Amino acid sequence: MGLNTKEVVEQFYQSNFYKDEDVLRSYLHPDVELSWYGTTGMRKLNLSGIAEISEQLAASFESLRAEIEKIVVDKENAAIHFTYHVTTIENPDEEMPLAHFVAMWELKDGKLFKGVQISQLGEEVEDNPWN
Repeated sequence: MGLNTKEVVEQFYQSNFYKDEDVLRSYLHPDVELSWYGTTGMRKLNLSGIAEISEQLAASFESLRAEIEKIVVDKENAAIHFTYHVTTIENPDEEMPLAHFVAMWELKDGKLFKGVQISQLGEEVEDNPWN
């Protein structure tokens, strides 16, 4: 891809990866591993597991938009804090927060390789914690 670490992370989360598996595969290393700590517990995901969740997102939501609060980069490692906002098929005119995330990624061969992600169900946030 030729992108730096910050560009890879930022462009992945702002892409339509959830609607296009080719886009997903262009950002994720074939041997990707993601440990996701969410409200239902911890899940270990590989490329096919992430692709399956992406398909579920595409089926459930009209749109998915990442509002990125902060990205911190150290060589081939990056941390990102963001909120996913969605519109539903039933109500495409109203965007609402789906979940808040903090993710840390190690890149390999210019792609997301090993990640740890923590999420919490979405709610409106009035203040930016980085201000």
